[in-house]
Amino acid sequence: MSSSPAPAVSAPAISVRALVKEYKSVRAVDGITFDVMPGGVTALLGGNGAGKTTTIAMLLGALLPTSGSVHMLGHDMARDRFRALQRMNFSSPYVDLPKKLTVRENLRIYGRLYGVPALEKRIAQLAEELDLGEFIDRGLGKLSAGQQTRASLAKSLVNAPELLLLDEPTASLDPDTADRIRAYLQDYCKRTGMTILLASHNMKEVERLCDNVLMMKRGRIVDRGNPAELVARYGRKDMEEVFLDVARGTSAAPAPHHPDPESPEGEAA
Repeated sequence: MSSSPAPAVSAPAISVRALVKEYKSVRAVDGITFDVMPGGVTALLGGNGAGKTTTIAMLLGALLPTSGSVHMLGHDMARDRFRALQRMNFSSPYVDLPKKLTVRENLRIYGRLYGVPALEKRIAQLAEELDLGEFIDRGLGKLSAGQQTRASLAKSLVNAPELLLLDEPTASLDPDTADRIRAYLQDYCKRTGMTILLASHNMKEVERLCDNVLMMKRGRIVDRGNPAELVARYGRKDMEEVFLDVARGTSAAPAPHHPDPESPEGEAA
């Protein structure tokens, strides 16, 4: 009697192994290893100086690692990053779009760079979904910080990416608009299967959006799990308190060791 075939296992959308980045005598990222599986939202958390920004820069191929490897959507970022970048995008309120151009002009330029088909239709769709109509033909430099954040998010979605890296996606937004953006991202992921890696200091946002959390401190991943697991593990009431425990090193008991995905211990887990 023949056995049924084993179900297919999805390859990670992001696969990082022993990643290191050194600046002279400083190790900004100290040998981290993790996977992000497709279709969910993973948070990369840590205080200032934890190594989050450096890690994201290496994931994007904007910064070369000192050692280790990064694979995005199955592509080795050291060898064929441009094939991965066509299927990815990135948004941060701290990275400016050209401010002399209007929102529409920015979307057209980035859409053409990505080779987006039916680009004007895609721009109209994003304008409606993200409520850009009021200022889409206004120069970026004349917009409020919150409007610029929404324009940046639209840019990050113009190519309908399979993988999206977000740095503080609701920074500068009022509570109502921030809530609408979070709901939009949740719905967008459900509709499209897009994978998100999210860096945020808003723990309510993390609890609402994220299926998994990677916690960094001093360049290392010191804990991981879903928000509910982490809250229970640290005996706290929410992720805000967990974050403070990790950042300050004040947890009553150290977090359990989590083996690297490729180690024998990790395979057995």
